[in-house]
Amino acid sequence: MNLEASTSELQHLDSHHHLHPFTDPKAILKDGARVITRADGIYLWDSNGEKILDAMAGLWCVNVGYGRENLAKVAYEQLQVLPYYNSFFKTTTPPAIALAKKLAEITPEGFNHVFFTNSGSEANDTVMRTVRRYWRVQDKPEKRVIISRKEAYHGSTVAAASLGGQSFAHEMDGLPIPDIAHIDHPYWYGKGGDLSLDEFGLKTAQCLETKIKEIGPDKVAAFIGEPIQGAGGVVVPPDTYWPEIQRICKKYGILLIADEVICGFGRTGKWFGSETFGIKPDMMPIAKGLSSGYLPIGGVMMHDRVMDVLIEKGGDFAHGFTYSGHPVSCAVALENIKIIEDEKLVEKVANETGPYLKKRWQEFESHPIVGEVRNVGLLGAIELVENKEKRQFFPSDKKVGDACKTFCFENNLVMRALKDTMVVSPPLTMTVEQIDEMTDLVKLCLDLTAEKFGIK
Repeated sequence: MNLEASTSELQHLDSHHHLHPFTDPKAILKDGARVITRADGIYLWDSNGEKILDAMAGLWCVNVGYGRENLAKVAYEQLQVLPYYNSFFKTTTPPAIALAKKLAEITPEGFNHVFFTNSGSEANDTVMRTVRRYWRVQDKPEKRVIISRKEAYHGSTVAAASLGGQSFAHEMDGLPIPDIAHIDHPYWYGKGGDLSLDEFGLKTAQCLETKIKEIGPDKVAAFIGEPIQGAGGVVVPPDTYWPEIQRICKKYGILLIADEVICGFGRTGKWFGSETFGIKPDMMPIAKGLSSGYLPIGGVMMHDRVMDVLIEKGGDFAHGFTYSGHPVSCAVALENIKIIEDEKLVEKVANETGPYLKKRWQEFESHPIVGEVRNVGLLGAIELVENKEKRQFFPSDKKVGDACKTFCFENNLVMRALKDTMVVSPPLTMTVEQIDEMTDLVKLCLDLTAEKFGIK
């Protein structure tokens, strides 16, 4: 590849040979892709030399920021010693052992085993197969149905996309697959009506019990949910929501899965979102912040309640991936966790940058185009509305979120649009001064969006 190629040359090659995820290929042919060439800290640079503030940490994942030379060094050293071996058939490698041990130390009590994958999508495929295996070896093969939520995102493989609750993803190829059901999600601003937050939290959680009764308790295997729905709009549940979900799962004896792919590894000001909300899950899919995106790796943390059954009754666990427990990815993930610990990034989010982002974010509540702001740790969302007094959303055909995203692009800010909700998830290394810089850019883009749509 000619690294000195012009932007137009790179865009031409890209549009003619690269099918992008979650992108219209016709738009790529017409407009070309932005070509990112390097990164450092919280910033990116494109092929035109533009410096860009990445308020999304890649795809919610670069927790320790870009440019960590020691992660590159660890990868290089491991590649020299043992670049690859599999973990099938009673075989393992030292990095996989060390990372598994470390994960058992930092995850909540009772999580002492991990199954390694290459992504969050594969982790949730693993969840589906493990849940059904768990019940089958206990002579309950009819317990197969997994209940998820509308607007959930659990990945984009066939199984993971089916667990997700986003209709546009299902429409692509006729998902979900059988034995998956969806209930309402705890989106108070859009769905709460005249109910208080606590009332709405309870009402929405009780949809789970209604669905279990509808399907039949003898057929329901598990419930899965993100502590905070990320790609669904950074939907922060009311305080009453997760305790009621927990009660219902315990009452009907079904497994509770907390999808930690986005919330894990410090994002919420705790190591895991489950700790932030007091959830006691049976399994936790993990990925993203596990390696800060430096190399592909994910996994599923298995609670002793699950592992004891699989060990006692399970026999061969006929599931796995060529790169499960890849030694280089495991070595990098282990060093990534060390960085988070040594630099006290979880504590920094909890005590300094998380509260400061919330303080600055609340300034947008008075903005004429903003209906609601939401924050937990270094996650933030801004609801764009046509009439904030009436809680009235824009018609979907106006694509206001897309317009705001375009203004962000033009002003070198990466802030994601989820319909008409603008969200951020910056690196955990972001400083107070950088939060100010990001907030100024966000305000500029909100002002431009309001002006475009005539909101004063």
